[in-house]
Amino acid sequence: MIEARNLTRRYGDFTAVQNVSFKVDEGEIVGMLGPNGAGKTTTLRMVTGFLPPTAGQLTVGGKDLFAEPVAARRQVGYLPENVALYSEMRVSEYLLYRAMLEGMRRTDAKRRLATVVESCILEEVRNQIIGTLSKGYRQRVGLAAAILHDPKVLVLDEPTIGLDPKQIIAIRELIRELGKEQTLLISSHILPEVELLCDRVIIIDRGTIIAEGSPQDLRDSWLGNTLLRVELKEEAAETIQVLSEVGGVKTVEKAGERVFKLECWPKSDPREKVFRTVVDHGWVLLEMSEERASLEDIFVRLTTREQDGQPGEETP
Repeated sequence: MIEARNLTRRYGDFTAVQNVSFKVDEGEIVGMLGPNGAGKTTTLRMVTGFLPPTAGQLTVGGKDLFAEPVAARRQVGYLPENVALYSEMRVSEYLLYRAMLEGMRRTDAKRRLATVVESCILEEVRNQIIGTLSKGYRQRVGLAAAILHDPKVLVLDEPTIGLDPKQIIAIRELIRELGKEQTLLISSHILPEVELLCDRVIIIDRGTIIAEGSPQDLRDSWLGNTLLRVELKEEAAETIQVLSEVGGVKTVEKAGERVFKLECWPKSDPREKVFRTVVDHGWVLLEMSEERASLEDIFVRLTTREQDGQPGEETP
């Protein structure tokens, strides 16, 4: 549904995005991650047609976004990080106005409005003036406006920013439901959220893509061998030596009182052997668990820069 080829965006001598290429297939939910100033928002603005690239090509649903802008943008719904709303209008008035801008007939717009208001949990405030709403409610109004015309592609920039935990859960569920019928490209600073929602992740830094794949693929590619955490009721002087000799265990290190961290050789699973070794030595095993690296671990490893100062803004 989305295909970007060598997208580049320059502001004078400053290059915000350099030769970025990626695809988002129909029905996929793809997350775009990166530190501040990495080029995420600039890329999303180009994908939605709000910002022309300096170079490169972009198609949405087979339509070239710059050769056929109207046809391509009809297929896109966009929720920017900072939602621009008409604060003097009521929620239902604003959404109906947005539907008219999208070319929807009034009868269709009213029917769709009822569905969207319910989906985005806006029933309580549908007749309230937007300027009196909390930030969380304004964010939901923006999301409602983005999905109002039932686009094939949704681009969401920080969709849960400003929401309380209960609202975040509700919006996540809505995004999952939308992902069953639509193609989603999501940018978020909440990495566990991306890990929960997205089939695939694109990590961008300094205007270029530095990693791409499913969260599990990224773990396998960037975070090395499996780690086991073993906690014993008591330990002996020879515990580290004994555990080091278990087949499939590469190294053992102390990770706390009576706690040991075992690094395993690739494609090995020594858990059963560790268990039998502990029992054979008369020790009591309190816990043995596999330490799974999170998407946050991957992100930090890939984007940490030694001797760097603060990252700059995307635009000078």
